[in-house]
Amino acid sequence: MRLREDDNSPMNNTLNGIAPLPHLGVIRVEGEDAAKFLHGQLTQDFALLSLSEARLAAFCSAKGRMQASFIGFKRSPADILLVCSRDLLAPTLKRLSMFVLRAKARLSDASSDFQLLGLAGEAATRLSHGAQPAWHKTDVGAASIISLYPADSIPRALWVAPVSEPAPQGEALSPALWQWLEVRSAVATLSTPVIEAFVPQMLNYESVGGVNFKKGCYPGQEVVARSQFRGTLKRRAYLVHAESAMQAGDEVFSQADPSQPCGTVVQVATAPSGGFDAIASLQVAAAEQGGLSLGPQQSSPITLLPLPYPLLEDI
Repeated sequence: MRLREDDNSPMNNTLNGIAPLPHLGVIRVEGEDAAKFLHGQLTQDFALLSLSEARLAAFCSAKGRMQASFIGFKRSPADILLVCSRDLLAPTLKRLSMFVLRAKARLSDASSDFQLLGLAGEAATRLSHGAQPAWHKTDVGAASIISLYPADSIPRALWVAPVSEPAPQGEALSPALWQWLEVRSAVATLSTPVIEAFVPQMLNYESVGGVNFKKGCYPGQEVVARSQFRGTLKRRAYLVHAESAMQAGDEVFSQADPSQPCGTVVQVATAPSGGFDAIASLQVAAAEQGGLSLGPQQSSPITLLPLPYPLLEDI
C-alpha cells in the first residue's frame, strides 16, 4: 500500500485550546435498568462499565449495519449519557425507545441540559489531571472529562457538564480545527449521510474500543461476530487526503475498475495546510492497489495517509 507522506500537520502548539461542539447532542438514559438496557442494544459492555470509564459503541440494525455511534458513560449507576451526532439524535432516540418495553429505563434528549466542549493539547492534559488512556473518565466537580484517541500525538478529551457548571478557562480553539483533529484521530462519528452503510469493523471500531466480542446479544451481533471471525471483512477505515472538496457519503472509485465505487467518505474536515482530510471506508484490495479518486473520471485524486493506530489483526 502506498501512503502519502503526511505534510498536513501544523505545529502542535497551535492546536491547544477549548472548542464548542454544537454538532453533538446527548441522549440520557435513567433508571435502575439503564445499564442493562444499553448492554442489550449496543456493541459495548455497559453492564460492567465503571464510573471511571467511557465506552465507544455502535447501535446496529438486525443486519449489523451501524445506525448511530456513541461515546457513553455513567454519571451514576442509574444515569448514563450517550454523546452522538446531533443530526442522528432524534431518529436514534426513537429507535432505541422502541426496545425499552418493560425495562426500568427512561430515554430523553438531554442536549439542552448539558454543555459539550472539546479539549486539545495542554487543555486536555491539564483538566484531565495528566495524560490518560483513551476512554478514561475523570470527574471534576459536576463535569466529566473523557479522554479520547489523540490526533497527530495531540492529547484530546471531551468535557461534558450540566449547563449550570462554569466552563473551564483556556485558550479558544475553533470548531473547524477540532473537527479536523477528530478526522485525524481516525475514530469516526457516524452521521446521517452514512447511516446503515457499515458494520462496525468497516470503521475499525473493533480496533479502537468500539466492540466487545465477549458480551451478550445485541441487534446485529451475529453479523458483527461473523465479519470478525470468519474473515469476511473486505473494507476498512483509512485516512485520506484530497485537494478537492468532499463530504460524507461521497463515493470513492479506483482506476482499476471505475465502473463501480470501492469506498465511501465517512467524515471530512478542511486541512489547515490546504485541501481536505477525511476518514473513508474502502475496499482493502482497492486501497492496496491505489489510484483512488472521488469520481469515476479520476479528476479528483485521493491519497492515503498513515493510520494512527494498529488494527486489531496487527496487534
